[in-house]
Amino acid sequence: MLVAAAVCPCPPLLLPEVAAGAAPELDAARAACTDALGLLAAARPGRLVVVGPAADRAGPETYPEGTRGSFRGFGVDLDVRLGAAEGADPGPRLPYALAVAAWLLERTGWSDAPVEGLGVGESYPPESCVRTGRDIAARDDRVALLVMGDASACRTLKAPGYLDERAAPFDAEVARALGAADIAALASLDTGPAHELKASGRAPWQVLAGAAEGTGLGGSLLYEDAPYGVGYVVAVWS
Repeated sequence: MLVAAAVCPCPPLLLPEVAAGAAPELDAARAACTDALGLLAAARPGRLVVVGPAADRAGPETYPEGTRGSFRGFGVDLDVRLGAAEGADPGPRLPYALAVAAWLLERTGWSDAPVEGLGVGESYPPESCVRTGRDIAARDDRVALLVMGDASACRTLKAPGYLDERAAPFDAEVARALGAADIAALASLDTGPAHELKASGRAPWQVLAGAAEGTGLGGSLLYEDAPYGVGYVVAVWS
């Protein structure tokens, strides 16, 4: 059963080493993520599942505890590991969103429960995401989720997806739904606009919606902004 969830953005720029001189611009987002992980730990989960966007495949890709990731592709000599356990090396590499999650967990000293990762592709259908979430919640009496994903990437002219007038209303509804733990609203997000607005969080948020069915969890919005023209949201469900 799902007992808590934290929702965080997943840009590599969240790492000060990657952001370099621009690092202070995301200080508030980093602080909110730290608070969200603290609330996860306070829920005393028996298992933590990290869910984030990944390359499209036939189905979700699992990453066991100890799987490694790297930010060398962003010009930074920095490696991370998912959870505390040592994984086989060489082995599967974490997609960037789960590597950011691994960095957040290392940064906050996570040791409260075993960790595993799940990558879901952009085209994974909403009903499949919801079903995957239900399956995750059924694995343990006390499951927590760390859900990684960004909102639209079309908030300004300089955004990765250029300016789209639909982006701000889309992000506002996503922030409202995540802050209110509105399962129905998240589960009904349309894949078309999400794809067009480059919202990488759509599928992970819908996994969360499935996992939270019947739990009665309440939500709280900790952060919502669009630096660099990309919507970043931090929320907690408990």
